[in-house]
Amino acid sequence: MPSSLPAVLRPLFRAVTYTRWLHLLLASVAGILTGFFHYETFRTGGWVPWLWFAVIPAPLLVLAALLPVVRRVEGLQAQLLLTPGPHDRTARAASGIATTPSGSWRERGRTAVWLLLRLEVGVALSALTVQLPMLAGAFTMAAAGYRTRLEGLPAIEAPHWWYGLLAPLPLVLLSAVAVGAGALMSGAARLLLGPSAAERLAELESRTERMLEHNRLAQELHDAIGHALTVTVIQAGAARAAGSPEFTERALAAIEDTGRQALADLERALRLLREDAPRPADRPVLTDAERLLESARAAGSTVRAELSGPLETLPGPVSREGYRMVQEALTNVLRHAGPVPVSVRLAAGADALELEVRNPLPATPPRPVGGGRGLRGIRERAALLGGEAETGPDGGEWQVRARLPLRQLR
Repeated sequence: MPSSLPAVLRPLFRAVTYTRWLHLLLASVAGILTGFFHYETFRTGGWVPWLWFAVIPAPLLVLAALLPVVRRVEGLQAQLLLTPGPHDRTARAASGIATTPSGSWRERGRTAVWLLLRLEVGVALSALTVQLPMLAGAFTMAAAGYRTRLEGLPAIEAPHWWYGLLAPLPLVLLSAVAVGAGALMSGAARLLLGPSAAERLAELESRTERMLEHNRLAQELHDAIGHALTVTVIQAGAARAAGSPEFTERALAAIEDTGRQALADLERALRLLREDAPRPADRPVLTDAERLLESARAAGSTVRAELSGPLETLPGPVSREGYRMVQEALTNVLRHAGPVPVSVRLAAGADALELEVRNPLPATPPRPVGGGRGLRGIRERAALLGGEAETGPDGGEWQVRARLPLRQLR
């Protein structure tokens, strides 16, 4: 659209002006079709038939609004023809116009009001679209010296050149009415076809769930890939320092195993991003914790594990999140303390799962491998399940302790 045009003319160069015009012209089709049944009035010509077109279909439209699918159809039409710009998924969601079937009598009532408003405005605009260009033509003919007569309008018995000055006025009026009617119906669509309070709440909940899922995915990637990379770096460094072919062989085997596990975790995360999320049962659980312990042992740590209670009967969310918490706790040990002795205690009781990972604080901690938010992630996971976690020094040791309630999940 040329930017040098006056603001009053710019709507005439916008595609949405004409799609809105078309949307309203289509609304008069129902009136015209039903008007044919009142043939005597229709054949009279002029403005009278348009009044019938605006009245006859009204009861039928009210009945149609009772069908839930009508709201969906009208919403799709309104999104496509009344809203400007691209019509991708994001733009449609931001249009403020719902495309779901009516779910309540209130929504059916709003749909009925919309259909009636669209009919009346559409018939009025259709009448002007037909009559005003004819009037402009009549003024042009009168300016050329011809007498003219239009149904419903006074005849021009004395043609004169100055009628040519009036010829553009009907077209200007039609353009102004079309732009104004389109803007009016666009606002009315958001008001009458917009999402209800229940739909807005459902959308908010869905958006919140997606956000939480993305946060969980970020934490999954941090825990799984961070653990694998930490173990790999420590193993490679230890193999180089040891200078022993046997130790190097074991380190390479551990790196290979850890890498495979990391690739599996990465594949699960990528499926989640592709909206092809893995089933919860596909994710590791606490009965798979032995592979974490072996990974820490392979990195040089002495791991003492104490597992008690029926870990295999734990609720899925607790077992899956508990596995990630142990994984991050062991990663934190290797990253910040190096290959030091570690004690891991998992106790599944009737009311709660208790999880504890402890390691001695070295006098001179090694340079950390990476950095991050792992301990905060442990606390967030515990809070998500209604439990609590604490991390920090305790009597010369570093501890990660968590308690996850079970009773409300069983």
